[in-house]
Amino acid sequence: MTHYQEEKISSLAQIRNEQRLLESLEQLCQSLGFEYYAYGVRLPLPVSQPRILTLNNYSPEWNRHYRERGYLEVDPTIRHGLHSSMPIVWSDRVFARTTELWSDARAAGLRVGWAQACRDSRGNTGLLTLARGAEPLTRCELRSKQPRLVWLTQSTHAAMARVLLPRMAPELEVQLSPRETEVMRWAAAGKTAGETAEILGISERTACFHIGNALNKLNCTNKTAAAVKAVSLGLLDPGQAD
Repeated sequence: MTHYQEEKISSLAQIRNEQRLLESLEQLCQSLGFEYYAYGVRLPLPVSQPRILTLNNYSPEWNRHYRERGYLEVDPTIRHGLHSSMPIVWSDRVFARTTELWSDARAAGLRVGWAQACRDSRGNTGLLTLARGAEPLTRCELRSKQPRLVWLTQSTHAAMARVLLPRMAPELEVQLSPRETEVMRWAAAGKTAGETAEILGISERTACFHIGNALNKLNCTNKTAAAVKAVSLGLLDPGQAD
């Protein structure tokens, strides 16, 4: 790995501006031998239909065509990323069931691509894709660049989560106190306020107080919805309380 690339990847952690972050990502993409980058993140909320945010430097024409054809719903690289953190290289085999997408992408100058997903404790799944129009990605090139690509994926996801998500999805910034976390863990297990109070050795009134605070923070009207939301956000995992 060159010193330049080490510095640029490390510097992603310091960037607080969205435009600077995207510019830095594009420079890193080019330094690694690719023309295009695409970053997408699948949020854990709403639970019934999680939101997906995407950013890239593809042409406006390709972005419009991709959206109009509904390719987001069938893109095999995205499907792969939702279930695996292993990298994937574009190929005829990968796009075997979506030949129209594969044909259109190549016609738009997107012929070679590499992608890898990254997940965090809040339930966000990010997918970084690097692409170019020529020069097949050989095993030798992939082997030499793999450490940088993996590091870039993780750094990009962490930086995007820090810079973009607080603005685009403020609910992901919710923090529960240790006691609120405890009562919501038992609520998620199906316990009533009275049962939770007995388990924790507190009064039922105190248990209800903390449950109410948790509901307000999570913007929910009942314990069931709040428990589902808290689980989706990773707030009930060990070590997530303040």
